[in-house]
Amino acid sequence: MTDDLPTMDLTRLAEAHGIATEYWSFFGDRVTVPASTLRAILHAMGVDAATDAGVTAALLDADDRPWRDLLPASFVSRPGARALPVHVTDGYDVVVTALLEDGTARDLEIPDQQPVSREVEGVRRWRVEVPIPHDLPLGWHTVHAVERRIGGGASGRTASVPLVITPERMPDPRVRAGRSRGWGLMAQLYSVRSRASWGMGDFADLADLAAIAGARGADFLLINPIHAAEVTIPIEPSPYLPATRRFLAPLYVRPEDIREASYLDAAGRAAVDAARGPVAATDDDPSRIDRDAVWTAKLAALDAIFAVPRSPGRAAELAAFAEREGQPLQDFALWCALEEHYAGTERPDAARDIASPLVEGLREQLAGRVAFHVWLQWIADQQVASAQAAARAAGMAIGIMHDLAVGVHQLGSDAWSLRDMYAPGMAVGAPPDMYNQQGQTWNQPPWLPGALAESGYAPLRDMIRTLLRHAGALRIDHVIGLFRLWWIPAGLSPAAGTYVRYDHEAMIGVLMLEAHRAGAVLIGEDLGNVEPWVRDYLAARGILGTSVLWFEREGDGFRPPEHYRASLLATVNTHDLPPTAGYLADEHVALRARLGLLTRPVEQELAEADAERAAMLALLRERGLLSENAGEQEVIEALNVLITASPSQLLGVALVDAVGERRTQNQPGTDTEYPNWQIPLAGPDGRAVLLDDLAANPRFTALTAAVDSHL
Repeated sequence: MTDDLPTMDLTRLAEAHGIATEYWSFFGDRVTVPASTLRAILHAMGVDAATDAGVTAALLDADDRPWRDLLPASFVSRPGARALPVHVTDGYDVVVTALLEDGTARDLEIPDQQPVSREVEGVRRWRVEVPIPHDLPLGWHTVHAVERRIGGGASGRTASVPLVITPERMPDPRVRAGRSRGWGLMAQLYSVRSRASWGMGDFADLADLAAIAGARGADFLLINPIHAAEVTIPIEPSPYLPATRRFLAPLYVRPEDIREASYLDAAGRAAVDAARGPVAATDDDPSRIDRDAVWTAKLAALDAIFAVPRSPGRAAELAAFAEREGQPLQDFALWCALEEHYAGTERPDAARDIASPLVEGLREQLAGRVAFHVWLQWIADQQVASAQAAARAAGMAIGIMHDLAVGVHQLGSDAWSLRDMYAPGMAVGAPPDMYNQQGQTWNQPPWLPGALAESGYAPLRDMIRTLLRHAGALRIDHVIGLFRLWWIPAGLSPAAGTYVRYDHEAMIGVLMLEAHRAGAVLIGEDLGNVEPWVRDYLAARGILGTSVLWFEREGDGFRPPEHYRASLLATVNTHDLPPTAGYLADEHVALRARLGLLTRPVEQELAEADAERAAMLALLRERGLLSENAGEQEVIEALNVLITASPSQLLGVALVDAVGERRTQNQPGTDTEYPNWQIPLAGPDGRAVLLDDLAANPRFTALTAAVDSHL
C-alpha cells in the first residue's frame, strides 16, 4: 500500500527509537514497515508522531534529549568496555565519582579529549567521555556527577544514576568431577506426579525427581517456568503466559510439607485430608491435569495451615523474607487479593490502576489476604530451596535449571504493578514464517526500552535474582527477545508488526551479573530466526545456545553432531514437538491433521516425515548405533547417544523419552483445540508413570545409563 509508506522524517524518528523501518522476511523479501505501524509503536513509547508537524518536533526532541541531562538514565558496562557520556554545560567543569555498593567512593579520571558540543534550548552543552576503569568491581553501583563553574562560583547541575558493572564472560558450566561435559533431565514439572501429589507435580516432586536423576548421573534438571499464574480459577495452563515472572507459583506448593501443617488440630487435619482426597485420586489418571481442581483443593488446605500460629523463629523468618522482597512483593500480594475480591464480578476501572485511591483503600481493607499471599511466596521459596538442596545432595553439579518465559499476561500482576514498564496497546509475537504464515500474537505486552533504562533495569534484575536464588542454571526462552522483539499494534495482524530493538549489552549484562553472583549457568534458547551474530555474541559471553537434533541440518542431510557448537545445550527434542516415540510414529503429522493445521496434503507431510525418519535411521546405522530390526526403545536410546558425540557442553534428556510417552505437551497454533500443558506423564501403554516407580522403570534406567556411559 503506497499510501501507507513512511516519510523520510518518520523513518528517521522510528530508527532513533530502535524501531525497524524495514526487515528481511523469513521468505527472503525486503519488507518496508507501514507508516501506521511506526506511528502506533511511537505512540506506545510516548512519542507524538500522529502528524508531520509532530514528527518534526519529536525528531528534534530525540536529537536533543541525550544532551539535556548531565548523565544518561543508567549505565551498564563491562569493566573498561564503554565510556560514560557526560553532557556538561558551557563554562563548567565536571567531577564524576563512582559510589561503589560496598560504601566506598572512587573518582573517575577524565582524560584529555576534544569534546563535541551542541546547543540545546539556548544552552551549549559539551559531551565528555569518561572511561570506565578496567579494575572497577562488578556490581550495582551509583555514578555521581557535579558541575563546577570554571574559575569558581556556585556549582551547577548534579546527577546520580545507576552504574552497573557486569562480567566479561560466564565461566564454563560445572559438571561432575572427572568429566568435561554434563547431562541432565528435562521435565514438565506439573506432569510428574507421585502417590503423594495433589493431582499434579509439585515442589516436593521436584525434589524427588532431582534426587532420582542425580543418582543416575545427571548434573541438572530443567523444568518448565514456575512463574506465578492466576490465584482464581480458571488457571492459565501455559507456564509461558504467567501473571508475573518475579514470583513463584503457589500452585506447586506441597501443603503437608509446611511446618505448621504438623500443628493442625484434628479438625484442621481433617479439612486438609478432605481437600486432598478428590484430587489425589487422579494421580494415576493419565488423561488430563485439572489445575482448577488442584488449586481449589490446595487453597482450602493452605488457608487452614496459614491460620496456625507461627513460632517466634518462623515469624522472624517470614518477616525477614517480606522485608527483603520489599514493595514488589506487597504489590503482587495485593494483586492476588484483588483477584480474589473481584472474582466473578465486574471490576471498576480504578481497580486496574495501582495508584488509584480505590486500590489504596483496598490495600488496607484486604490486608489479611495480602498477608496470606506474602506468606505463600515465603513457603514457595522455602520449598524450591529444598528441591535445589536435594538436587545438589544427589550429586548434581548444577541442580535445578529454571526456565524464563518471554513475557507476562496482559491482565497479570506485572502488567498491573509495573504498568509504566510496558508498552500500552502492543503485543509481542512473531512475523510470518513457513510454519505460521499469518505470524503469531502471544498476547504479552512488551517492555519499553526507555522505561527499563530509566529504572536502572531493576525489574529485570529482581526477576532474575528470584529465579536464581535456589537454582544452578537458567534457560531464557526466546533469548532473541533481549535483543529485539516483534511488536504488534492492537487491532492489526501479526504481519503488520515490526522489530523493536533493546540495549542487549545492558540486558545481557544484567542477566550475567545476577547469574555470576548466584554461580549459575545461562542458556539462551536461540532456535528459529536468529541473526547469526547473536549466536556469536552469546557464545563470546559464555552463554550457551540450544539445539534440537531434528532441526540440525547441514547441506541436504542432518548435521553430524561433531559439527555442533561447543557452547550449547544439545537435545533430541523440545516441548513443542511430540516425544520422540510419537515423532517416530508421525504423531506430529497426525495431530496437526486432526486439528486442521496442515497447509499441505497429509500424504505430502507423511512422505516428508518418512524421508526424514529414514535418513535419521540410516545415520544411526551408519554409526553402528542401531541394529537392523531395532524397536522404538532402541531407536530413542540411539538418538540420545548420537548427540553425545557432539562437543556440546551440556546434553538434555527428555523425561518423556525416558518413559516412552507419545503425546505432545504443546501443539503450537492451538488454544482450546488441544489440552496444551495439561498432559500427565505416561508410558507407552498409556498408563500413568509415577515418581514412586521411576527409579526402577526399565526404559528410564536404560536410557539414562546409555547417555551417562558415553560421557
